[in-house]
Amino acid sequence: MKHGLLYIVFLALIYNCGRYESGHVQLTNYVNPFIGTDGPGNTYPGATVPYGMVQLSPDIGIPGWDRIAGYYYKDSIISGFSHLHLTGTGAGDLYDILVMPTNSRFVNRIKDNNFMPFSSFSHEKEKAFPGYYAVDLLDFGIKAELTATARTGIHKYTFPKDNASQIHIDLGYALNWDAPTKTYIKVVDNTTIEGYRKSTGWAKDQRAYFVIKLSKPFESYQIYKNDSLTTSPAEAVKTKIVLNYKTTDNEEIILKTGLSTATIKGAYKSLQVEAPDFNFEKYKERANNLWEKELQKIEVTTADENKKKVFYSMMYQSMLAPTLLSDCYGDYKGADGKIHNAQVFDRYDTFSLWDTYRAAHPLYTILHPKRVSSMINSLLAHYKETGLLPVWSLQGNETNMMIANHAIPVIVDAYFKGIKNFDVELAYKACKESSMVDSRQYDSYKTLGYVPADESGDNWSVSKTMEYAYDDWCLAQFAKALNKGTDYKYFIKRSENWRNVYDSKSNFMRPKFKNGQFLKEFVPKDYTPYFCESNAWQYFWSVPQNIEGLIKVVGGKDAFEKKLDSMFTLKPLPEDKLPIFSTGMIGQYAHGNEPSHHVAYLYNYINKPWKTQKLVREILETQYKNEPNGHCGNEDCGQMSSWYILSSLGFYPVNPAQSIYSFGAPMFDNATLNLENNKTFVIKTKNNSKDNIYIQSIELNGEKMNRNYITHNEIMQGGTLIFTMGNVPKSNNNSMALSSKIYN
Repeated sequence: MKHGLLYIVFLALIYNCGRYESGHVQLTNYVNPFIGTDGPGNTYPGATVPYGMVQLSPDIGIPGWDRIAGYYYKDSIISGFSHLHLTGTGAGDLYDILVMPTNSRFVNRIKDNNFMPFSSFSHEKEKAFPGYYAVDLLDFGIKAELTATARTGIHKYTFPKDNASQIHIDLGYALNWDAPTKTYIKVVDNTTIEGYRKSTGWAKDQRAYFVIKLSKPFESYQIYKNDSLTTSPAEAVKTKIVLNYKTTDNEEIILKTGLSTATIKGAYKSLQVEAPDFNFEKYKERANNLWEKELQKIEVTTADENKKKVFYSMMYQSMLAPTLLSDCYGDYKGADGKIHNAQVFDRYDTFSLWDTYRAAHPLYTILHPKRVSSMINSLLAHYKETGLLPVWSLQGNETNMMIANHAIPVIVDAYFKGIKNFDVELAYKACKESSMVDSRQYDSYKTLGYVPADESGDNWSVSKTMEYAYDDWCLAQFAKALNKGTDYKYFIKRSENWRNVYDSKSNFMRPKFKNGQFLKEFVPKDYTPYFCESNAWQYFWSVPQNIEGLIKVVGGKDAFEKKLDSMFTLKPLPEDKLPIFSTGMIGQYAHGNEPSHHVAYLYNYINKPWKTQKLVREILETQYKNEPNGHCGNEDCGQMSSWYILSSLGFYPVNPAQSIYSFGAPMFDNATLNLENNKTFVIKTKNNSKDNIYIQSIELNGEKMNRNYITHNEIMQGGTLIFTMGNVPKSNNNSMALSSKIYN
């Protein structure tokens, strides 16, 4: 494994040296990790590698929604650097193993960060790019630099001259939903510390085993057990250690942390394989090269440097999750609380499936099909450990956050796109059994054909019905492909259960009780417990498996068009109470939350593609910015960024498991997809400009396309797609209308 890693890095270095010689600017230079660290984005700016276990990032140390990822751009202090973070989820978990360098220069304490050491900082003395973060801790005169490998975090602290320099390692530190349950520190020698941090929070059973190695021996140390001095080893709910040094001016101390979710032995292996020495610059360069290799999978051409920076920042953010769970031995803490081993695949977790099944996972099937194989095996491992596919899994836990069974469309999509090296029969068994349980209100769904509203306090009944029905459609297609006819008939019938909550009088999906009666007091734009983080306007369109059927119940294409128009023009009133997740509003459309993400593309189903083109370009231009407040909502583990990547290329998966992509409005003059199968797919946009937002014609490999979609296979076979743009809408024939019945 060690030799294989070095070989990959060597190839990456050679490749990037060639790009330097040709005068090509590295794509990592266009990435701004600070996008989303202000406003509702909830991202972190710290050091990580693509899909890595470690996310080494600064912590403000003060709780709250704005600091849910540990960092908030508007703040002015830093309380340390912890090794695990979530990207854009709105969930306050992780922040494991906090490290903070200090000295004698500043000894203030404040209640807001629980009286921990902290320092002020300035954004003028802070920078970040892929795999690297640096900041000056102004109150100490210490420069902190961070980088990472897949399973290790590497710190470099440059100290001033001081006889009381220290490095604090705090396992008791907790923020927001997180709380330690048992921590352990052992001093092995004067350069080695080992231990673990077990914690609970959103994920109830988290385990981070670690080994810390230091480039300079510490002169002495103090260990604390629940805030009282003790000796090594120490075990308690809260433990911490303070390492004491005398430093000369500009003296550098490197601290590297190896992680494993299974054992301390695994943490040692992480260091041995991935960070055997203390050459910080080498690891920084390797991290940059790993990012460069991934970013080069799409090369875009545009005169607008700002758009290029947004694009590559979204590429970067699309690869921050899922994250590695298995160590270098293949060991990991499973969702059943036991230690398991992944022999032939990398075990991933941090599956925010309610968000990411829509665009992130389809994007991965284009750009990272080899990694998708490990992701599918990871979903199946969760099934083998618990008997169910995950809903929202984190650190070897099922959090049961959000709704439905959206591992199913991810698995089905991978199957139909030819992703290899997973057990298809096991995958089908996992999908079916997860759809036949009685928990999560499936019992009512199976008997009534919908999830009923509860008079005493509902839990997203309409949304559950809609999303269960979509998952059923996916499973039906899977069954059909595997010649399981009886199952196909059963699940394809269930996929129409959305009709059971459609109310023709209000022309909306409406909460319905067990007795078959609809909720009487019903205002579609209100945010109520019947809809998951949305309202009736936003969830109405969640029938990607049968858009034709939805058009028909509304009253035909003209009525459907009017309703779509209203969706984008019915603006919230000043007195309307919008929840925290209702952001990026265009009428009732909320780009800041996932249920709206496909809606702009629905005009393609009624022969009005120019309306899709106009709206998609508007969303691209207004909802993403190259600034800390650059996200209109939670980034959500790659979904918000993946929407941008796909839409800016000119297409989007309305039905994520259909293997086709609906055309929108391309953003760039040229885009080249360098596929893992060694083929190249080129997208050219003629007459591209800010005003030319309407597609006049489309050609694929020299032939005119008379349809509003492209298939996954057409992209993966390589070729050239040419959009010709203009400033006036171009009418299309009825034959060009996109159909949800197409299945590639």
